Amino acid sequence: MLKIIKTRFQQKHRTMAFPNGPAPDLSERFAGRPVIGSRCGSGCRECQTNCPTGAITISSAEQGPTIDMGKCIFCRACQTSCPSNAIQFGPDYRLAAASKNHLIVSSRSSEPENIRHKVAAKLFSRSLKLRQVSAGGCNACEADSNVLGTPAWDMGRMGIQFVASPRHADGLLITGPVTRNMKLALEKTYEAVPSPKIVIATGACAITGGIYHDHPEQCSGADSILPVDLYIPGCPPHPLTIFDGLLRFIGRMPRKFNP
Repeated sequence: MLKIIKTRFQQKHRTMAFPNGPAPDLSERFAGRPVIGSRCGSGCRECQTNCPTGAITISSAEQGPTIDMGKCIFCRACQTSCPSNAIQFGPDYRLAAASKNHLIVSSRSSEPENIRHKVAAKLFSRSLKLRQVSAGGCNACEADSNVLGTPAWDMGRMGIQFVASPRHADGLLITGPVTRNMKLALEKTYEAVPSPKIVIATGACAITGGIYHDHPEQCSGADSILPVDLYIPGCPPHPLTIFDGLLRFIGRMPRKFNP
């Protein structure tokens, strides 16, 4: 026991300052919110052609591309194939949106929207218990969600925790494209959560089906089954993106870091 205590003191404080301080440094390989420049105008449509999930739409060469972050898997195929370097993935981790319309990014897009949920901010701002449901996912989104319970992130200090039973939960955090085999299980889990309740779709699969979109053995996202209150895009979303989305959703993000 003494060795454990000594080791713990040597490790010192591990939990990051965020959200009461700056966000942790992200890798140079991090792909955040897409930034679409005004240089596009050649009409080559290389980005649209090379997108594996159909996340890019070009209505005209003058307007340029739009990217649906709900479908995007952040593979950078559009960025590398664009001859004019009009598409870049920036460092902005604030990707969560309250509606699918706000997941659409264009050259005219502004700052991320205010996603504070009135009911969640009133009832769950100090204590939010979520039942995580893996509805056929590959386990990447699940892993990046679960890491928020480690000492470095410690989302429990903000009152956010994952619970084992839907009876003890305030809502669901869903990952995966909702396969046919998981559809009934997801519906029953939702019914077991006491009202009022919230639903959070995490990752491209849970939002639109991701790379499995329109496959007959899945439902192309959680909102085809349940009412979704918050969308957190990514493949998988970075833990910081998930944490930021949850905090802004329940109104716990300090104003200086909240758009």
